[in-house]
Amino acid sequence: MSDRPRIPSPARRSVLRGSLAVPAALALPAVGAAAPAFALSGRPRAAWGVQVGDVTSSSALVWVRSDRPARMIVETSATDSFRRARTWHGPLVGSGTDFTGTTPLYGLPPGEQVHYRVTLADPQDPRRTGEPVRGTFRTAPARRRDGVRFLWSGDIAGQGWGINPDIGGYVVYDEMRRLDPDFFLCSGDNIYADGVIEPRVTLPDGRVWRNVTTEEKAKVAETLAEYRGNFRYNLLDHNLRAFNAQVPSIVQWDDHEVRNNWYPGQILDDARYTEKNVDVLAARSMRAFGEYFPVSTLHARSGEGRMHRVVRHGPLLDVFVLDMRSFRNANSPGRQPDDTTGILGTEQLMWLKHELSRSRAVWKVIAADMPLGLVVTDGETDFEAVAQGDPGAPLGRELQIAELLRFIKHRRITGTVWLTADVHYTSAQHYAPERAVFKDFAPFWEFVSGPLAAGQFQANALDATFGPDRVFVRAPDRANVSPMESPQYFGEVDIDGDSGELTVRLRAQGGSVLFTKVLQPGCVGQ
Repeated sequence: MSDRPRIPSPARRSVLRGSLAVPAALALPAVGAAAPAFALSGRPRAAWGVQVGDVTSSSALVWVRSDRPARMIVETSATDSFRRARTWHGPLVGSGTDFTGTTPLYGLPPGEQVHYRVTLADPQDPRRTGEPVRGTFRTAPARRRDGVRFLWSGDIAGQGWGINPDIGGYVVYDEMRRLDPDFFLCSGDNIYADGVIEPRVTLPDGRVWRNVTTEEKAKVAETLAEYRGNFRYNLLDHNLRAFNAQVPSIVQWDDHEVRNNWYPGQILDDARYTEKNVDVLAARSMRAFGEYFPVSTLHARSGEGRMHRVVRHGPLLDVFVLDMRSFRNANSPGRQPDDTTGILGTEQLMWLKHELSRSRAVWKVIAADMPLGLVVTDGETDFEAVAQGDPGAPLGRELQIAELLRFIKHRRITGTVWLTADVHYTSAQHYAPERAVFKDFAPFWEFVSGPLAAGQFQANALDATFGPDRVFVRAPDRANVSPMESPQYFGEVDIDGDSGELTVRLRAQGGSVLFTKVLQPGCVGQ
């Protein structure tokens, strides 16, 4: 692990005191309790906590949600006393964004702890303000020797397993928070918009799983209000709010933010939906996604409106966030001998090549919302990810990945590592041309982790086209194993500032390290 100094726990707790003192109406287990005494009647309240996203060495994006129209004001300081604080005047938040807002911060010092607090002010009377909500984050380092450490996972509130007050809610977030990473990469399925949360579920052993429920989680999401309610649901958990106040995020989406296995142009044959056009549903979900997560390319002032982006985290790391949903072709048997659209689309593939070739970071993490060599099916004949079970030469979406892997090899782009979630178990795959049918690429690793709060599933079959070798896997022997029956999974990446070595640890909730791999810097493939 990196040996750079960490903020001591007592100081950290004092920083978060404002963020953790949320209304009991949003805290487990007393979901229906009254608001605490500090709440000021008639003043704006930020009961949903704060978040920070897409942090670089000099910038960050702060998020908050109000309970009424309000002006967002952010103060930043080098200390939790907020002496010599800098004030940032944010937007007026209102019903048009479901009372959420983001404020970009610029000109921050690199490699430093930043303390911030968000105050909501009455737009008619700026003197009437709510209780400030506090958080903290570290900016990316400017110096290589400082090192970088982050976590990743995905898949939250899936398969009917929501916030269970009997087990303390999403306790895995508390465990991740105590590891104090520089940031968290969420690899998709932040919500399950197509998944109903029932009040009670009986487990195979007779125990009862009890869920916190809301109106929006009683049916599949179709309207903008229902998608917003799905994103709000996870913020009912006090562990997640505390995590957000301490750990900045890099967030991407996959299918369940809209609907299982969706693709552009799809017309649904599903009786649960009155809106059958997936493009309409996806537009509503992306709007809500941009309202509820601090994503630099989605917030109102960016004007870009896209999920894929590069987040540069100092000289050691660039994170290439892919969108393997918005530009893909239709799910199919995947046997096309010519496929230029693939899973990324033509323009995103060109963007990724360009950004990889200009990156000067030691490590280039490709954050994929779906795995490459794992066979993920969609019904009896179609396939959902890249691999389609044919172990021969690339066909269908594999053609686009082959083109990308060939580009990385021939441009001698070093330090590429693939991270993903999606399949609800944890594993490590090594891809090598000597085992592959397609051979014009350099070896690389793909690491899978998840779920964080969803059902676990059996391991997927491998497709031999790119020569994957499953070096490690931890998966159940049956489908939809609940979080009460098995620990949840997340991964850790630690880049040492002195040696440049990148260490991946696949972790299980409860503190276990299941698998460790150390990668050396400066290699085209390994």
